Amino acid sequence: MRLTLVTETFPPEVNGVARTVGRWLEAFRQRGHQVEVIRPRQAAEQPAPECVPGVPLPFYPEVCLGLAWPDQLGALLGRVKPDVVHLVTEGPLGWAALLAAKRLRLPMVSSFHTLFDDYLRHYGLGWLAPPALAYLRWFHNQTALTLAPSASARQRLLERGFRRVEIWSRGVDSRSFHPRFRDPELRRSLGLETNDPLLLYVGRLAPEKNLLALIEAFGRLRQHLGTPAGDKLRLALVGGGPLAGLLRTRQHPGVLLPGVQVGEALARWYASADVFAFPSLSETFGNVLLEAQASALPVVAFDCPALRERVRHGQDGLLVPQGDLAPSLLVLCRDSIYRRRLGTAAWHKALTQDWEPIFDALEERYYQIVVSSQLSVVRKEH
Repeated sequence: MRLTLVTETFPPEVNGVARTVGRWLEAFRQRGHQVEVIRPRQAAEQPAPECVPGVPLPFYPEVCLGLAWPDQLGALLGRVKPDVVHLVTEGPLGWAALLAAKRLRLPMVSSFHTLFDDYLRHYGLGWLAPPALAYLRWFHNQTALTLAPSASARQRLLERGFRRVEIWSRGVDSRSFHPRFRDPELRRSLGLETNDPLLLYVGRLAPEKNLLALIEAFGRLRQHLGTPAGDKLRLALVGGGPLAGLLRTRQHPGVLLPGVQVGEALARWYASADVFAFPSLSETFGNVLLEAQASALPVVAFDCPALRERVRHGQDGLLVPQGDLAPSLLVLCRDSIYRRRLGTAAWHKALTQDWEPIFDALEERYYQIVVSSQLSVVRKEH
């Protein structure tokens, strides 16, 4: 097949969507498909027909909104003649590609990654949520199929008037994230001894991730543990984002800010930790949970629909009613045997979350959409 992917975020940008796009690209090229990616041009990149100018997203400057007109993308798609156009993001570039592909009667698939109508409320733009939702619904309903990352995300979209929504789940590379990357030197550099627990969060340092709730819970946890255990407790917030500067300025005791980590360095942080703490309430999937589980970490998270699909309470992690994470974190900090039992169960589950069958199923849906489109053309001609 000839596949064209349209996305406003792309590796080496560090976010869940960009990493999923990177996986997609690798998988479909390995399968022998002809793949083209239309995206914003990144810094220091040479101009290319498939790379368009971009401007930073106001509340997410690491991602650029692609700037292109439908006619421009129509000319590009007309030359490439893809069998399927997959729209990853719904920004200006996705909008232009949708209109161009529609004029050319090319089959389109879209994927839904981010609850933008929810995110806007965290940036004082809640008044934009209704029109944002209306636009997203219009956008996705133009395509043959919308792919949601979880059953809860699919249900939410269906309840809001999105049509033709199916699940495209996520996997994890259990060779890249593995307990063998545990690094005693890293732990010693943090002042931790063998049995001292290290709590870890990986992701954007941004308001929508509810990080202040985690930091406050961590402060209460240190008080509960007392001296010296509480003084030795560490929480590493791995990642970057708009809250990074504020968090560094406030200097919360015991809170570490290692910045953005990638590759084996990221794998070492996962494997060197003991508990993965995840306070977000706005996830459609939670890719980092799979990476934590592949590293044999029990997850402590709030009990919300998407995370309920990733974490089995009391089996491979703990789900907390929306309130305070501190009591559940305290249980795992004090009981190393229970903590390791949950972590081992999480690791075994992660071993079953391979990417290959996920991409096999997506490839089959692409073929079905191509055939359906061809049959539709034949019917119209007769």
